[in-house]
Amino acid sequence: MTDGSLLFIGTATTLIRYAGITLLTDPNFIHAGESVPVGIGLSTTRLTNPAMELDELPELDAVLLSHYHGDHFDRVAEERLDRGLAIITTPEAAQGLEEKGFRMTAPLETWQSLDLRSPEGRVRITALPARHAPAGVDLIQPQTMGSYLEFWGSADDAPRPPDLRMYITGDTVMYEGIDEIAQRMPEVDLALLHLGGTRVLGITITLDAEQGVDVLEAVRPGLAVPIHYDDYDVFKSPLEDFVAEVRAANLEDGVRYLERGESLTLPPARASVPGARVAQG
Repeated sequence: MTDGSLLFIGTATTLIRYAGITLLTDPNFIHAGESVPVGIGLSTTRLTNPAMELDELPELDAVLLSHYHGDHFDRVAEERLDRGLAIITTPEAAQGLEEKGFRMTAPLETWQSLDLRSPEGRVRITALPARHAPAGVDLIQPQTMGSYLEFWGSADDAPRPPDLRMYITGDTVMYEGIDEIAQRMPEVDLALLHLGGTRVLGITITLDAEQGVDVLEAVRPGLAVPIHYDDYDVFKSPLEDFVAEVRAANLEDGVRYLERGESLTLPPARASVPGARVAQG
């Protein structure tokens, strides 16, 4: 990887490198056939392998964790990540990680931000609304968050628009909080969609194909990349269903499909999607 790239490792695990800053999202490195807990006494089995091993990662500046579930922070991460590595996450997840000995957690409430810096630039990370199940059922799910990443490829603080704006949905269903994101964060160059249509006890608790298109139509990113699909046996909405929904909505030009292990150059080429909200800076 080079600076200015997104690597899709598998599930919701990606490696983002921009402005001299390297971020790992939702570390999940177990292999096909292994299982992880997903709460309320249930577990799920992985169907795919990660595109790389945790030990193959470059030096990280931080981990961005949407929530504390076994398919987003697994036992490999728990055992082998540096306990002094910064982990930006929800207050609930931060407490759980601190109990495991991680001492550099950075809990963010919804709409709260923090900045990371390098000699080459900086990133502002803002926690966004997400709901990991329909209303009511979400009360038995872990606290979760989406993320808005604004990158500047310069280390100074001179006022200028970000060079790259990213929206990561986190595990969520489509609900009114997504519309609020579209209103408050009107410019998105790249969106990473946590799909899969995860079903637990017969209830869909992450975006399925139809809801994924609903998010696209609400947020209108310059480009979207689906992740978090086909990796676990609780993922019931396959990528092919999303591809069909995108085609039916005439949004194909605004979606890029990455194989596990494939990279995307950042910032991405601007898509010619009607109504797309993209940065002009």
